[in-house]
Amino acid sequence: MKISRLLTNNRFGDSNLLLALSSILAALMLIVVMSISGCSGRPLSTREKGTLIGGAAGAGGGALIGSAVGAPGAGAAIGGVTGAGAGYLIGNHEQNEQDRRYYRDEGY
Repeated sequence: MKISRLLTNNRFGDSNLLLALSSILAALMLIVVMSISGCSGRPLSTREKGTLIGGAAGAGGGALIGSAVGAPGAGAAIGGVTGAGAGYLIGNHEQNEQDRRYYRDEGY
C-alpha cells in the first residue's frame, strides 16, 4: 500500500495520522540523540553506577510485582524510583569509602 493512499484513506483523518507519524518520528530521533550523547563523556562513578543499577533492578522487580496485580507500568515506575534511591544510597556510601581510602593512602 502506498503511503499517499494510507494518508488519504484512513478513518482518523489526515491531520491525526500525520500528527501521530510526526510524533513517532520525533520520539525516535530523540532516542537516537540521547543514545549517542549518553555514550560520550567520562566513565560513570560508583555513585552513578549504583543509581543506574538500582533503578533498573527496581523497575524490573516493580514491573513483575505490578503485573501480578494488573498495573505493570505503575509498578515499574514505583520500583524504578525506589530502586534508584536505594542504589544511590549504596553507591554514595561506596564512593565515599573509595574517596576516604584514596585520600588516606595519598596522605592528603
